[in-house]
Amino acid sequence: MLCSRGRHTRGGPDGTRSVAVRHRPGWPLPVLAFLLFGVVVCALCVGAYPIPLHTLAAIAFGRDTGDMMARAVAWDIRLPRVLAGIVGGATLGAAGCAMQALFRNPLADPGLIGVSSGAALGASAAIVLFPASGTVLVMAWQVAVLPLGAFAGALVVVALVYRLGAVGGALVVQWLLLAGIAVNAMVGAVIGLLGYVATDAQLRSLTFWSLGSLASGGWSMLGAMLVPAFLGWGLLLRHRHALTVFQLGEADAQAVGIDVRRVKRDALLATALCVGGVVCQTGVIGFIGLVAPHCLRLLCGPDLRRVLPGAMLLGALLVVSADLLARTIAAPADIPIGILTALIGAPFFMSLLLRRKRMAGF
Repeated sequence: MLCSRGRHTRGGPDGTRSVAVRHRPGWPLPVLAFLLFGVVVCALCVGAYPIPLHTLAAIAFGRDTGDMMARAVAWDIRLPRVLAGIVGGATLGAAGCAMQALFRNPLADPGLIGVSSGAALGASAAIVLFPASGTVLVMAWQVAVLPLGAFAGALVVVALVYRLGAVGGALVVQWLLLAGIAVNAMVGAVIGLLGYVATDAQLRSLTFWSLGSLASGGWSMLGAMLVPAFLGWGLLLRHRHALTVFQLGEADAQAVGIDVRRVKRDALLATALCVGGVVCQTGVIGFIGLVAPHCLRLLCGPDLRRVLPGAMLLGALLVVSADLLARTIAAPADIPIGILTALIGAPFFMSLLLRRKRMAGF
Protein backbone atom coordinates (compact mmCIF):
# COMPACT_ATOMS: atom_id res chain seq x y z
CA MET A 1 0.00 0.00 0.00
CA LEU A 2 1.29 3.47 -0.83
CA CYS A 3 1.15 5.79 2.15
CA SER A 4 1.74 9.47 2.60
CA ARG A 5 5.13 11.16 2.99
CA GLY A 6 6.82 8.84 0.53
CA ARG A 7 6.54 5.66 2.52
CA HIS A 8 5.73 2.21 1.18
CA THR A 9 4.24 -0.27 3.64
CA ARG A 10 3.28 -3.87 3.23
CA GLY A 11 1.81 -6.29 5.70
CA GLY A 12 -0.05 -9.52 6.12
CA PRO A 13 -3.82 -9.86 6.27
CA ASP A 14 -3.81 -9.59 10.05
CA GLY A 15 -1.82 -6.37 9.93
CA THR A 16 0.83 -7.69 12.28
CA ARG A 17 3.78 -7.28 9.94
CA SER A 18 4.78 -4.39 7.76
CA VAL A 19 7.89 -3.07 6.11
CA ALA A 20 8.43 0.64 5.60
CA VAL A 21 10.96 2.21 3.30
CA ARG A 22 11.39 5.97 3.42
CA HIS A 23 12.47 7.85 0.35
CA ARG A 24 15.93 9.25 1.05
CA PRO A 25 17.49 12.30 -0.59
CA GLY A 26 19.33 11.80 -3.85
CA TRP A 27 22.19 14.22 -3.15
CA PRO A 28 24.87 11.59 -2.26
CA LEU A 29 25.27 10.42 -5.87
CA PRO A 30 26.12 13.79 -7.49
CA VAL A 31 28.29 14.73 -4.51
CA LEU A 32 30.24 11.48 -4.78
CA ALA A 33 30.62 11.96 -8.54
CA PHE A 34 31.98 15.48 -7.96
CA LEU A 35 34.42 14.28 -5.28
CA LEU A 36 35.59 11.44 -7.52
CA PHE A 37 36.26 13.88 -10.35
CA GLY A 38 38.31 16.07 -8.01
CA VAL A 39 40.38 13.14 -6.73
CA VAL A 40 40.98 11.93 -10.29
CA VAL A 41 42.33 15.35 -11.28
CA CYS A 42 44.59 15.39 -8.21
CA ALA A 43 45.82 11.86 -8.96
CA LEU A 44 46.72 12.88 -12.51
CA CYS A 45 48.57 16.02 -11.38
CA VAL A 46 50.36 14.89 -8.21
CA GLY A 47 53.35 12.57 -8.20
CA ALA A 48 57.10 12.31 -8.59
CA TYR A 49 56.72 14.32 -11.81
CA PRO A 50 54.19 17.06 -10.98
CA ILE A 51 51.93 18.20 -13.80
CA PRO A 52 50.38 21.69 -13.52
CA LEU A 53 46.62 21.86 -13.86
CA HIS A 54 46.75 24.02 -16.99
CA THR A 55 49.16 21.55 -18.60
CA LEU A 56 46.83 18.67 -17.74
CA ALA A 57 43.89 20.56 -19.26
CA ALA A 58 45.88 21.19 -22.44
CA ILE A 59 46.81 17.50 -22.66
CA ALA A 60 43.18 16.48 -22.12
CA PHE A 61 41.99 18.72 -24.97
CA GLY A 62 44.78 17.58 -27.30
CA ARG A 63 46.67 20.87 -27.42
CA ASP A 64 50.44 20.97 -27.80
CA THR A 65 52.09 21.79 -24.48
CA GLY A 66 55.71 21.36 -25.51
CA ASP A 67 56.21 19.03 -22.54
CA MET A 68 56.36 15.53 -23.97
CA MET A 69 57.34 14.08 -20.60
CA ALA A 70 54.17 15.40 -18.98
CA ARG A 71 52.06 13.95 -21.80
CA ALA A 72 53.75 10.54 -21.48
CA VAL A 73 53.37 10.49 -17.69
CA ALA A 74 49.72 11.52 -17.84
CA TRP A 75 48.59 9.22 -20.66
CA ASP A 76 50.81 6.17 -20.28
CA ILE A 77 51.35 5.93 -16.52
CA ARG A 78 48.83 7.80 -14.41
CA LEU A 79 45.64 7.67 -16.49
CA PRO A 80 45.48 3.86 -16.83
CA ARG A 81 46.37 3.50 -13.15
CA VAL A 82 43.60 5.91 -12.12
CA LEU A 83 41.07 4.24 -14.41
CA ALA A 84 42.05 0.84 -13.02
CA GLY A 85 41.43 2.22 -9.54
CA ILE A 86 38.01 3.50 -10.59
CA VAL A 87 37.00 0.19 -12.16
CA GLY A 88 38.42 -1.85 -9.28
CA GLY A 89 36.82 0.27 -6.56
CA ALA A 90 33.45 0.39 -8.32
CA THR A 91 33.54 -3.36 -8.85
CA LEU A 92 34.38 -4.12 -5.21
CA GLY A 93 31.64 -1.74 -4.06
CA ALA A 94 29.12 -3.50 -6.31
CA ALA A 95 30.26 -6.91 -5.05
CA GLY A 96 29.83 -5.74 -1.45
CA CYS A 97 26.27 -4.63 -2.23
CA ALA A 98 25.47 -8.03 -3.68
CA MET A 99 26.95 -9.88 -0.70
CA GLN A 100 25.11 -7.79 1.88
CA ALA A 101 21.80 -8.10 0.03
CA LEU A 102 22.23 -11.82 -0.62
CA PHE A 103 23.23 -12.64 2.96
CA ARG A 104 20.86 -9.98 4.37
CA ASN A 105 23.59 -8.75 6.69
CA PRO A 106 25.60 -5.50 6.69
CA LEU A 107 28.71 -7.33 7.89
CA ALA A 108 29.00 -9.40 4.72
CA ASP A 109 32.02 -8.48 2.63
CA PRO A 110 33.99 -10.26 -0.10
CA GLY A 111 37.11 -10.13 2.07
CA LEU A 112 35.59 -11.03 5.44
CA ILE A 113 33.89 -14.18 4.17
CA GLY A 114 36.84 -15.31 2.08
CA VAL A 115 35.77 -14.48 -1.48
CA SER A 116 38.78 -12.22 -2.09
CA SER A 117 41.07 -14.86 -0.62
CA GLY A 118 39.50 -17.48 -2.88
CA ALA A 119 40.15 -15.28 -5.90
CA ALA A 120 43.73 -14.75 -4.72
CA LEU A 121 44.13 -18.51 -4.34
CA GLY A 122 42.93 -19.09 -7.90
CA ALA A 123 45.28 -16.43 -9.22
CA SER A 124 48.16 -17.79 -7.13
CA ALA A 125 47.55 -21.30 -8.43
CA ALA A 126 47.60 -19.93 -11.98
CA ILE A 127 50.91 -18.17 -11.27
CA VAL A 128 52.62 -21.25 -9.83
CA LEU A 129 51.05 -24.09 -11.81
CA PHE A 130 50.60 -22.39 -15.19
CA PRO A 131 53.46 -19.88 -15.54
CA ALA A 132 53.65 -17.78 -18.70
CA SER A 133 56.69 -18.40 -20.86
CA GLY A 134 57.75 -16.30 -23.82
CA THR A 135 56.75 -12.75 -24.64
CA VAL A 136 53.97 -13.85 -27.00
CA LEU A 137 52.13 -15.83 -24.33
CA VAL A 138 52.37 -13.28 -21.51
CA MET A 139 49.44 -11.15 -22.71
CA ALA A 140 47.19 -14.16 -23.37
CA TRP A 141 48.10 -15.56 -19.95
CA GLN A 142 47.28 -12.26 -18.22
CA VAL A 143 43.97 -11.87 -20.06
CA ALA A 144 42.78 -15.52 -19.94
CA VAL A 145 44.48 -17.90 -17.50
CA LEU A 146 44.90 -15.53 -14.55
CA PRO A 147 41.29 -14.17 -14.58
CA LEU A 148 39.85 -17.65 -15.05
CA GLY A 149 41.78 -18.94 -12.05
CA ALA A 150 40.68 -16.01 -9.88
CA PHE A 151 37.06 -16.37 -11.03
CA ALA A 152 37.01 -20.10 -10.29
CA GLY A 153 38.50 -19.57 -6.82
CA ALA A 154 36.01 -16.82 -5.97
CA LEU A 155 33.03 -18.84 -7.23
CA VAL A 156 33.98 -21.93 -5.22
CA VAL A 157 34.42 -19.90 -2.03
CA VAL A 158 31.11 -18.03 -2.47
CA ALA A 159 29.21 -21.30 -2.89
CA LEU A 160 31.05 -22.92 0.05
CA VAL A 161 30.46 -20.03 2.46
CA TYR A 162 26.81 -19.77 1.44
CA ARG A 163 26.36 -23.48 2.12
CA LEU A 164 28.16 -23.38 5.48
CA GLY A 165 26.40 -20.20 6.63
CA ALA A 166 22.87 -21.49 6.02
CA VAL A 167 20.96 -23.09 8.89
CA GLY A 168 17.51 -24.40 8.08
CA GLY A 169 17.43 -22.46 4.82
CA ALA A 170 18.27 -19.12 6.49
CA LEU A 171 21.68 -17.47 6.72
CA VAL A 172 22.91 -16.93 10.28
CA VAL A 173 25.53 -14.22 10.78
CA GLN A 174 27.50 -16.21 13.37
CA TRP A 175 27.81 -19.18 11.04
CA LEU A 176 28.57 -16.87 8.13
CA LEU A 177 31.49 -15.22 9.92
CA LEU A 178 32.75 -18.56 11.24
CA ALA A 179 32.62 -19.98 7.73
CA GLY A 180 34.57 -16.96 6.50
CA ILE A 181 37.22 -17.43 9.19
CA ALA A 182 37.58 -21.11 8.34
CA VAL A 183 37.77 -20.48 4.60
CA ASN A 184 40.30 -17.66 5.01
CA ALA A 185 42.48 -19.89 7.20
CA MET A 186 42.33 -22.76 4.73
CA VAL A 187 43.02 -20.53 1.74
CA GLY A 188 45.90 -18.86 3.54
CA ALA A 189 47.46 -22.25 4.22
CA VAL A 190 47.17 -23.30 0.58
CA ILE A 191 48.65 -20.00 -0.62
CA GLY A 192 51.50 -20.52 1.85
CA LEU A 193 52.08 -23.98 0.41
CA LEU A 194 52.15 -22.54 -3.11
CA GLY A 195 54.67 -19.96 -1.93
CA TYR A 196 56.85 -22.72 -0.50
CA VAL A 197 57.11 -24.51 -3.87
CA ALA A 198 57.23 -21.32 -6.00
CA THR A 199 60.32 -19.91 -7.64
CA ASP A 200 61.75 -16.55 -6.56
CA ALA A 201 59.94 -14.70 -9.35
CA GLN A 202 56.66 -16.46 -8.58
CA LEU A 203 57.09 -15.74 -4.87
CA ARG A 204 57.36 -12.01 -5.59
CA SER A 205 54.11 -12.22 -7.55
CA LEU A 206 52.41 -14.06 -4.69
CA THR A 207 53.51 -11.33 -2.29
CA PHE A 208 51.92 -8.81 -4.65
CA TRP A 209 48.56 -10.61 -4.44
CA SER A 210 48.62 -10.63 -0.65
CA LEU A 211 49.16 -6.85 -0.37
CA GLY A 212 47.28 -5.41 -3.33
CA SER A 213 48.64 -2.66 -5.56
CA LEU A 214 47.94 -0.64 -8.69
CA ALA A 215 51.65 -0.04 -9.28
CA SER A 216 51.75 -2.28 -12.33
CA GLY A 217 48.63 -0.67 -13.73
CA GLY A 218 48.70 -0.13 -17.46
CA TRP A 219 46.31 -0.25 -20.36
CA SER A 220 46.59 -4.04 -20.47
CA MET A 221 45.55 -4.31 -16.79
CA LEU A 222 42.61 -2.00 -17.41
CA GLY A 223 41.48 -3.98 -20.43
CA ALA A 224 41.65 -7.27 -18.53
CA MET A 225 39.55 -5.81 -15.70
CA LEU A 226 36.81 -4.33 -17.87
CA VAL A 227 35.29 -7.53 -19.28
CA PRO A 228 34.47 -9.28 -15.96
CA ALA A 229 33.57 -5.92 -14.41
CA PHE A 230 30.99 -5.09 -17.09
CA LEU A 231 29.52 -8.60 -16.90
CA GLY A 232 29.24 -8.41 -13.11
CA TRP A 233 27.81 -4.89 -13.16
CA GLY A 234 25.26 -5.90 -15.76
CA LEU A 235 23.99 -8.83 -13.71
CA LEU A 236 23.73 -6.77 -10.52
CA LEU A 237 22.05 -3.80 -12.18
CA ARG A 238 19.59 -6.17 -13.81
CA HIS A 239 18.60 -7.64 -10.44
CA ARG A 240 18.95 -4.52 -8.27
CA HIS A 241 15.20 -4.31 -7.59
CA ALA A 242 14.96 -8.04 -6.86
CA LEU A 243 17.95 -7.84 -4.49
CA THR A 244 16.28 -4.93 -2.68
CA VAL A 245 13.20 -7.08 -2.03
CA PHE A 246 15.48 -10.04 -1.27
CA GLN A 247 16.68 -8.22 1.86
CA LEU A 248 13.25 -8.84 3.40
CA GLY A 249 13.80 -12.59 3.17
CA GLU A 250 13.56 -15.33 0.61
CA ALA A 251 9.93 -16.12 1.46
CA ASP A 252 8.87 -12.49 0.99
CA ALA A 253 10.77 -12.23 -2.28
CA GLN A 254 9.17 -15.39 -3.59
CA ALA A 255 5.74 -14.17 -2.51
CA VAL A 256 5.98 -11.14 -4.81
CA GLY A 257 6.96 -13.27 -7.79
CA ILE A 258 10.77 -13.09 -7.69
CA ASP A 259 12.67 -16.12 -8.95
CA VAL A 260 14.75 -16.62 -5.80
CA ARG A 261 16.92 -19.38 -7.20
CA ARG A 262 17.83 -17.34 -10.28
CA VAL A 263 18.57 -14.19 -8.29
CA LYS A 264 20.85 -16.07 -5.90
CA ARG A 265 22.64 -17.80 -8.77
CA ASP A 266 23.17 -14.57 -10.71
CA ALA A 267 24.26 -12.65 -7.59
CA LEU A 268 26.83 -15.32 -6.73
CA LEU A 269 28.05 -15.38 -10.32
CA ALA A 270 28.30 -11.58 -10.43
CA THR A 271 30.22 -11.48 -7.14
CA ALA A 272 32.69 -14.07 -8.38
CA LEU A 273 33.14 -12.16 -11.66
CA CYS A 274 33.63 -8.83 -9.89
CA VAL A 275 36.03 -10.01 -7.21
CA GLY A 276 37.93 -12.38 -9.49
CA GLY A 277 38.35 -9.73 -12.17
CA VAL A 278 39.81 -7.24 -9.70
CA VAL A 279 41.96 -9.56 -7.59
CA CYS A 280 43.64 -11.19 -10.58
CA GLN A 281 44.99 -7.78 -11.64
CA THR A 282 45.42 -5.78 -8.43
CA GLY A 283 45.71 -8.36 -5.68
CA VAL A 284 43.56 -8.32 -2.54
CA ILE A 285 42.20 -4.86 -1.67
CA GLY A 286 40.24 -5.32 1.52
CA PHE A 287 37.24 -3.66 3.18
CA ILE A 288 36.05 -1.61 0.17
CA GLY A 289 33.13 -4.00 -0.27
CA LEU A 290 32.20 -3.50 3.39
CA VAL A 291 32.62 0.26 3.82
CA ALA A 292 31.12 1.55 0.56
CA PRO A 293 27.69 -0.14 0.58
CA HIS A 294 27.25 0.29 4.33
CA CYS A 295 27.87 4.04 4.14
CA LEU A 296 25.45 4.36 1.23
CA ARG A 297 22.75 2.49 3.13
CA LEU A 298 23.06 5.00 5.95
CA LEU A 299 22.58 7.85 3.46
CA CYS A 300 20.14 6.38 0.92
CA GLY A 301 18.28 3.62 2.73
CA PRO A 302 18.07 -0.01 1.60
CA ASP A 303 16.97 0.56 -2.01
CA LEU A 304 19.71 -0.89 -4.21
CA ARG A 305 18.59 1.25 -7.12
CA ARG A 306 20.42 4.05 -5.28
CA VAL A 307 22.77 2.11 -3.04
CA LEU A 308 24.37 0.12 -5.87
CA PRO A 309 25.49 3.06 -8.07
CA GLY A 310 26.38 5.05 -4.95
CA ALA A 311 28.53 2.22 -3.57
CA MET A 312 30.27 1.95 -6.93
CA LEU A 313 31.07 5.68 -6.85
CA LEU A 314 32.24 5.57 -3.23
CA GLY A 315 34.30 2.43 -3.84
CA ALA A 316 36.02 4.12 -6.78
CA LEU A 317 36.61 7.24 -4.68
CA LEU A 318 38.15 5.23 -1.83
CA VAL A 319 40.47 3.19 -4.05
CA VAL A 320 41.70 6.16 -6.12
CA SER A 321 42.24 8.21 -2.93
CA ALA A 322 44.09 5.35 -1.22
CA ASP A 323 46.27 4.84 -4.30
CA LEU A 324 47.07 8.56 -4.40
CA LEU A 325 48.18 8.40 -0.77
CA ALA A 326 50.08 5.16 -1.36
CA ARG A 327 52.35 6.70 -3.98
CA THR A 328 52.83 10.12 -2.35
CA ILE A 329 53.11 9.82 1.45
CA ALA A 330 56.38 7.86 1.25
CA ALA A 331 57.59 8.90 -2.22
CA PRO A 332 59.47 7.62 -4.11
CA ALA A 333 58.35 4.38 -2.43
CA ASP A 334 54.97 2.97 -3.47
CA ILE A 335 53.08 1.57 -0.47
CA PRO A 336 50.75 -1.34 -1.30
CA ILE A 337 47.21 -0.02 -1.43
CA GLY A 338 45.87 -3.00 0.50
CA ILE A 339 47.74 -1.79 3.59
CA LEU A 340 45.99 1.59 3.53
CA THR A 341 42.51 0.19 2.88
CA ALA A 342 42.99 -2.22 5.79
CA LEU A 343 44.07 0.64 8.07
CA ILE A 344 40.86 2.46 7.12
CA GLY A 345 38.50 -0.50 6.93
CA ALA A 346 39.48 -2.44 10.05
CA PRO A 347 38.59 0.40 12.50
CA PHE A 348 35.36 0.94 10.55
CA PHE A 349 34.49 -2.74 10.94
CA MET A 350 35.25 -2.63 14.68
CA SER A 351 33.07 0.47 15.11
CA LEU A 352 30.29 -1.30 13.21
CA LEU A 353 30.54 -4.29 15.54
CA LEU A 354 30.42 -2.01 18.61
CA ARG A 355 27.40 -0.17 17.20
CA ARG A 356 25.50 -3.40 16.60
CA LYS A 357 26.50 -4.60 20.07
CA ARG A 358 25.03 -1.46 21.67
CA MET A 359 21.87 -1.81 19.58
CA ALA A 360 21.51 -5.37 20.88
CA GLY A 361 21.75 -4.08 24.47
CA PHE A 362 25.11 -5.61 25.38
